[in-house]
Formats: sequence, structure tokens, C-alpha cells
Amino acid sequence: MTSPRSVLVVGGGASGSAITVLLRRAALAVDLIEAKPDWNATTGSGITLQGNALRVLRELGVWDQVSASGFAFGSLGVIAPDGTLLHEAEDIQTGGDDLPATLGMQRPQLQRILIDAVRATGANVRLGTVAEMLDQDDDGVSVRLSDGTTGRYDLVIAADGLNSATRAAIGITAKPEHTGMAIWRTTAPRPVGMARTDLAYGGPAYIAGYCPTSENTIYAYVVERCRDRTSIDPASYADEMRRLTQGYGGFWAEVTPHINDPAKVNYTWFDRLLVEGSWHRGRVVLIGDAAHCCPPTLAQGAAMSLEDAAVLAELLTDGRSWDDDLLQAYYERRIPRVRAVVEASVQLGQWQLDSVRDADVPGLFGRTMTMLKELP
Repeated sequence: MTSPRSVLVVGGGASGSAITVLLRRAALAVDLIEAKPDWNATTGSGITLQGNALRVLRELGVWDQVSASGFAFGSLGVIAPDGTLLHEAEDIQTGGDDLPATLGMQRPQLQRILIDAVRATGANVRLGTVAEMLDQDDDGVSVRLSDGTTGRYDLVIAADGLNSATRAAIGITAKPEHTGMAIWRTTAPRPVGMARTDLAYGGPAYIAGYCPTSENTIYAYVVERCRDRTSIDPASYADEMRRLTQGYGGFWAEVTPHINDPAKVNYTWFDRLLVEGSWHRGRVVLIGDAAHCCPPTLAQGAAMSLEDAAVLAELLTDGRSWDDDLLQAYYERRIPRVRAVVEASVQLGQWQLDSVRDADVPGLFGRTMTMLKELP
């Protein structure tokens, strides 16, 4: 009896969890290691998932849980800083007509749903564990883990995020670059009548927005120019975010008073990353933020990572040899789409940095979403 092919997935975020579920469904032997002991089950505020992300979540078999946990909507508003509606656009259903255009949900809830899906596959999961050594040859990869164990795998999938240690270990020198912008995020109760994302460009910050994440919750965010994080006392995070949001009208008048707990406010710089040429070296391949990262201006970061998982799993389970041609085919399928999203996401932010007041924000949203309509 032939043993199933074996895979080590390094990292248990969206892409790592998704690829694990899909490969286990095809009866492959999968070990997943995750550096965080809590599997990131409590990290983050909210997430905006557009149709192309929802399509992959449905493929994973978790759409019912996601739908029940989130808040779906089908339009996007562009508002003035005082809350006046300037433009309303119907969102393109990039996941197909049978899925919502957009769904907001609490990020920890999405992670818990993915964790449960991975656990249900019977994959071998080790938390608080990283790969300390990779030694590969033509047939596979020998790995030493931080828990003292070793293993031999046919393939290693690096899903260990923006600052991927695996990426550096296999000699890919690309590193994330700051775009010059930073974002404050928090959660708050959902005001009555808030039923979609509205974005304000200008005012005290470059961008101010919010997204319903359930019937009772939202996450809110404001984007400004990067500041030295060491100069900001974490105890003042709520004060700093509230200082910015107080300059906005409309629903912000109800949201701002709830920005009062610095422990619930997150401050993060925007980064850009795109590994060019290939996303693999031998039997180690990058996926998700380890290969690419875009600012959240288009809300496509998680979607691109989930799509990576869907495409790579399809190729790995279609009976072909796991060789350079297959892994390069994965890159060639993904790179045009990912590059377009990274470039558009950066462009939206750059217009704000350059104070381009007549920039075609709705037009760029529309063109990019149209491009995302069909999964190549």
C-alpha cells in the first residue's frame, strides 16, 4: 500500500488553515505548525470579506458558519467628513451571484471557524512550534522543529505571514516595504441603521471607515501617515484614535464614544510585498502573506491568501508530479491577479498621501472588483 504524500504547513492563519483543509480532504498527510500557542484565536478586530473570499470559504465547507456569524451587505458608500453621502456604489459580486458581495465579521470569530475546520480534518496540529531547520533534496524536505521533533515531507508550504522566516530560509530576499500610511482599528457596538461600509476620504485622517461585523458589532478604522510607534504610549491608543474620529460626522458621532479602551485599539503600519519570479525554491513553496501583502484599502488581503490556497490545492491534488513545473504553474496562475490587487491597493493609499483630491476612487474600486469577478 502506497503511503499518502506528506505536507508540512508552516502557519495557521487563513491561507495555512485553508490549504490544510483542502489537502486533508484529498487524503494527504498534513502536519500544521503554528508559532502562537493560542493559534491567534483572540487576535484582531474585524475583517471585510468580499465575494471571492466567501467563495473559497464555501469551498472549505464553512460558509454556513461564516454567514451566521457575519453581516452581509451589497453596496459601498463614499461620504464627506461631515457624514454627507457623496457616492453610493453597488458592490460587484466577485464570488458569484449566489453569494453576498461583501460580508463583515469579527476576525477572531473567523479564525475560530477555520480552527474548527482544521481540527475536524484530523490534521496533526502543533501549537507554539516553529521550523528551526529545513534540509531539502530532490525528493523532499527534512525538517527539525522547535519542540525537538523531526520530520520528512514531500512538500513544505510556508504560510507564516508577512515576515516569513521560511521565505528567508530558502533564500528569497524580498521583504515588506512600508507604504507611508498607518491604521487605527477597534471594535464598537453597531449603531441602528448602519448596514454597510462607508468611507470618508479627507478630514482629520486620510481615510475613516467602518464595517458591520454582526447584528450588534462593527469594527471602525482611521488611516493616517505613519508615526514612530515607539513615540506612542499604548495606554494612549484610545485617546489617539478618538482624537481623529471626533472630526467625523454621521454614524461616527455614535461610534466615537465607544473608543475608550486602549487594549481594544490596534495600531499598524501599511505594508506592501510582492515576491516576483517564483514563489518556491525546490520543495518549499510560499502562500498568502509570505508571498504577497497589500494595504487593506481594497479589503483583499485575506481574499488573495484564500485564493492562493484554493489554486495550490487544486494543482497538488490533480495527479501531477510535485515538481518545479507544477509549482511554477501555481505562481503563473496567481501572479497577474495578485499583482493587480497589490498595485491598486497601494495606488488608493498613494492618492491620499499625494493629496490628489479628484482621484477616481470609485472607478478604481469598480475596475478592480470587475477584474476579480472571475477566478482564473
